[in-house]
Amino acid sequence: MSVKIERHVQTPAVLADIHPVLSSIYQARGILSSDEMNHELKDLLPFHSLFDIEKAASIIADAITAQQRILIVGDFDADGATSTALAIRALRLFGAHEPCYLVPNRFEYGYGLTPEIVEVAQHMQPQLLITVDNGISSIEGVKAAKNAGIKVVVTDHHLAADELPVADAIVNPNQPACQFQSKEACGCAVIFYVMTAVRIELRKRGWFAQRQEPNMAQFLDLLALASVADVVPLDKNNRILIEQGLKRIRAGKAIAGIQALLKVGGKNATNLVASDLGFAIGPRLNAAGRLDDMSTGIECLLTDNMALAQQYAEELNNLNEERKNIEQGMQQQAMNWLQANNLAQFDTQSGNQDDRPWGQCIYDADWHQGVIGILASRIKDKLHRPVIAFANAELAEGLPASEQEIKGSARSIPGLHIRDALDILAKRHPEILTKFGGHAMAAGLSIKLAHYPAFQREFDVICRELMTKDQLDQVIQSDGELGESDFNLNLAGLIKYAGPWGQQFPEPIFDGCFQIINQRIVGTNHLKLTLGILGTQLCVDAIAFNINLDDWPDESCQQIECAYQLDINEFRGAQTVQLLIRHIRKL
Repeated sequence: MSVKIERHVQTPAVLADIHPVLSSIYQARGILSSDEMNHELKDLLPFHSLFDIEKAASIIADAITAQQRILIVGDFDADGATSTALAIRALRLFGAHEPCYLVPNRFEYGYGLTPEIVEVAQHMQPQLLITVDNGISSIEGVKAAKNAGIKVVVTDHHLAADELPVADAIVNPNQPACQFQSKEACGCAVIFYVMTAVRIELRKRGWFAQRQEPNMAQFLDLLALASVADVVPLDKNNRILIEQGLKRIRAGKAIAGIQALLKVGGKNATNLVASDLGFAIGPRLNAAGRLDDMSTGIECLLTDNMALAQQYAEELNNLNEERKNIEQGMQQQAMNWLQANNLAQFDTQSGNQDDRPWGQCIYDADWHQGVIGILASRIKDKLHRPVIAFANAELAEGLPASEQEIKGSARSIPGLHIRDALDILAKRHPEILTKFGGHAMAAGLSIKLAHYPAFQREFDVICRELMTKDQLDQVIQSDGELGESDFNLNLAGLIKYAGPWGQQFPEPIFDGCFQIINQRIVGTNHLKLTLGILGTQLCVDAIAFNINLDDWPDESCQQIECAYQLDINEFRGAQTVQLLIRHIRKL
């Protein structure tokens, strides 16, 4: 895999009242005015442009005022867990009669509102069923619920197919008729907007004359967590939700479950940044849905008892450690297979990129179905190609092995919209794909094991059609070279809290050339360096985490070019500037 460093186009203009380096960073991300980085709640998009939202609010308000049983059907990832928790918490505050939830077990039922889940749901005797973070592709499931006499409101954010479910209302910014500007809202944001509309509807009906009207700002911590964990692109609306949620958490106003998860993740709430939610909480919450039952994660987010929240957080932490062990074994198996097939390493200077798949599929009958998404992401990062990892689904009783279904989790790179690629494949070869759904960068799918060779072949064909060879090279977008006076704690602190940073609004990366003063391995595979800035007398500490020792300079190397983030290292109460190395090249 070839890695190139490309600099953003630099502009001489400086945004008002902003550090020149930060001004350049913002402008490279499309920010044309300092006002665009004001993340106030008043600037949130109103809910009114979400198609069907008034209809959905009216249906839900009817159920609340009639004291009917409302059932939330969620998803088994962090976005689904936060969406479910937000919906239940809001309904309780609104005075709904014993709202309950149901999350399909990934191994038994798979994703979404299926007819089988509706059958389970019927035992809970709901009059209204609300999906969160799923439902837009649940054609048969919605039909089954309606046939059972249950009203259905679908709230989702996944891309819609040609056919929509016949629900009583559908709220999804990505359905064709919707004019809502933030198409990148996560599932939790969608149900937040729906519940905001429900509150307005209940207010109109005088429902809060006898009870306290809740403040929707209390859900911002859940919204921040969901938006970061689901890796949604950070348009302004999502940045507002995340920044306001972070402020709430830093101020000590987070729900007990988030506080407990931060504690087991070793994070201090007072200086929390968006990436902490993604690395410390998201994986622990996701671990429940990957290995066990997401109910543990949801209960952690629902309880207001700190001791109980801590107990749930410890359970989630243990599941995450188990997930890590499983993933490491799977990743080693995958890399061994890629090495054996001469696919793991590829020198673009000495070989033809056409010799290996542009779209890579990997499968093993013993892989854990709940971990293939992480595996696909790890292999995608190593190869810089779209990757789909497959594992066996549960084999239904009475079916021959030839009918074995396998489930895939896809991760893509810039240049390939993975759901669109799967849609093309499904239209060309309807016999291959059983079902699929997802986003531009991630998707899930099911196929018969017998169709795996054909799927491999056709997926690669479509990747070659939709991509160019240049897109197979990893490109690191740099914000340029820092001057000698920029290596200071003030600028590092400004950058750290100037985001929130995330998908399509990336944390700044700089590049430059340095003299290696000394280097040593710390831990098992982290490289600690002291670097001299060429042309100056200044030295700066640097670290590269989880390195492949074969890829890094030996003792004979004196000078390097590297891409890095300007960071702050805290040790024994003291703060120093530290560079986080993202790529290195010998000079």
